[in-house]
Amino acid sequence: MTVNSSFSSNDSLPDCLFTRPTSFFFITYYITNILLLLPLCILVLYLGLQRWQQQHSTSTAAAMTHSDSFTYHMVTMELVGVLGSIFGFCGVFVDRVHISWLGHFLWIFTWYGEMFFHILTCVERYLAVVHPVTYLSLRGERGIRIRNISIGCVWLLCVGTTICMTLKYSLVVAFCFLILSLIIVSFCSLSVLCVLIRPGPGEQGGDRERVDQSKRRAFYTILAILGVLLLRSSANLAWTVVHMLRESRDCSATAAEIWFNLPSSLVLPLLFLHRAGTLACCKNNS
Repeated sequence: MTVNSSFSSNDSLPDCLFTRPTSFFFITYYITNILLLLPLCILVLYLGLQRWQQQHSTSTAAAMTHSDSFTYHMVTMELVGVLGSIFGFCGVFVDRVHISWLGHFLWIFTWYGEMFFHILTCVERYLAVVHPVTYLSLRGERGIRIRNISIGCVWLLCVGTTICMTLKYSLVVAFCFLILSLIIVSFCSLSVLCVLIRPGPGEQGGDRERVDQSKRRAFYTILAILGVLLLRSSANLAWTVVHMLRESRDCSATAAEIWFNLPSSLVLPLLFLHRAGTLACCKNNS
């Protein structure tokens, strides 16, 4: 999903979508987005439904974690983005601008949703590692209430920011949220990495090697996530700044920029499947 089309006049999106060769890059992105995210999101929701049924059938089943809850909502938003890709592809393929615009609104909605849920996930990870006592106190009803309110606010913000794309200052709104996201994600992730580097209490004796291996895997995982999110934020921020300073748009840059958003769309679903031991490459290491 991309915010690019929302930051310009209403006639600029058709110029990019229906002008060759950029239309080819958009169509390729739509197809890739559908083929990668649709089965991934369906699998995550299927596993989530299985866990929910297990939780209601036995009292010994573990309760839903905050991270899993964010992931379920994230993949639901990704399905909205997949629907947007379908509309976008059909609009370009049959040369219908209004269909492409419908898909574009869905992309904007999902793009903001990705950013907000990545922020919530990074904050949750920060509390779990840097402030574990506070995090444990939020695993009860109070924490669940805060989590649900935060998720509700994200959905409302996505609706509001999508509507803002029709306003004059939509570019400024996106710029502010991108800066906020970059600051929060960087601070939370770097704080977690610093904690993982330092030796903790109880890392002595025979357990030290096991703890070191676990922390090393967590360190590389957080580092990879941070790299993907920084790539997404930096690419979109650079695009936003350039188009804030210029009246016209470079369709080639726009077509290239949307691809920087794809890796961040895959992060949370793949992490969920990794934790669930579903990924074939991770089953032996889970």
